[in-house]
Amino acid sequence: MQMNTLDKSNMRQVILDSPLQMQEGLKLAKEVFVNGNFENIIICGIGGSAWPADILGTIASINIPVYMCRTYNLPAQVNAKSLVIGVSYSGNTEEPIATLKEALDKKLTIICIASGGKIESFCQENNLPFVKIPSGIQPRSATGYIFSALAQILSNLKIIPDLSDDILETSKKLETLNSSLEEAGKNLAKKLIKKIPVIYTSDTLKYLAMVWKIKFNENSKIPAFWNYFPELNHNEMVGYTEFSKLGSENFCLIILKDKTENARILKRMDLTSEIIKNSGANLEVIDMEEGSLLFKIFSSLLLGDWASYYLALENGIDPTPVKMVEDFKASMER
Repeated sequence: MQMNTLDKSNMRQVILDSPLQMQEGLKLAKEVFVNGNFENIIICGIGGSAWPADILGTIASINIPVYMCRTYNLPAQVNAKSLVIGVSYSGNTEEPIATLKEALDKKLTIICIASGGKIESFCQENNLPFVKIPSGIQPRSATGYIFSALAQILSNLKIIPDLSDDILETSKKLETLNSSLEEAGKNLAKKLIKKIPVIYTSDTLKYLAMVWKIKFNENSKIPAFWNYFPELNHNEMVGYTEFSKLGSENFCLIILKDKTENARILKRMDLTSEIIKNSGANLEVIDMEEGSLLFKIFSSLLLGDWASYYLALENGIDPTPVKMVEDFKASMER
């Protein structure tokens, strides 16, 4: 297929190649190891560099507490036996850099993942373990690298079971499935033209819904929202009471449905679907692929990539740049 002229950075090829990231991430982190009897893990990152850790927490049985740090200071749970993992795709993100400096001052054990930048220099200057992942793409497109590198590091430390077989199998299956997911994503994008997506799924998979939402924000450059069952049935659902008076036709609700979920959750999804239909909003229920939880999540992420990519093209937008974010960062530097 010829490259679309709107897609100046060839994001389509990045999405096509993304299953291979999982294999590469494992290799790059294979020899990364630190000594220590850790009581908890603090993962410092934000945006596309942070959500791979959320996904890993969904999939893996982690034998010590994990705390996500998406700001400038380490959380209250930090102590002398904390393992701090800094993740920044660019290596220049100011929030994790601030927390890594704090961790260094506290003499904590640190491991970092980045494609270079200030974090690579920080690790070199302080002789810290560092996983250098390939550069040249957007952080939101590097999920496979970061996820598999994190999984390999924690497996090396015996904090989680070895997931490498599942990761490699998932990578191969995604390569095979990618063309059909692209077609499904293209079809979904057509249904989302001039719509605001709202993504719902189960509590188990809530971070999946969050990532879908972010894909629409950053690739399609549109507002999007997310929530999860059963929480939304106790509050957000009431917002559909007068929804038809507020332009419900301008929204499209997407329910990501895993048929192996708790039966009560599945019933909630079905009943909520009827409420959404009656409100006048558009509804798409997407049945997730069958297989391991890892495969279900990453195949769904790939579908979200394609849907948000093709929606950008439908809207006449280059899906890669995030000018507003870059301009905002520049303003923060002034």
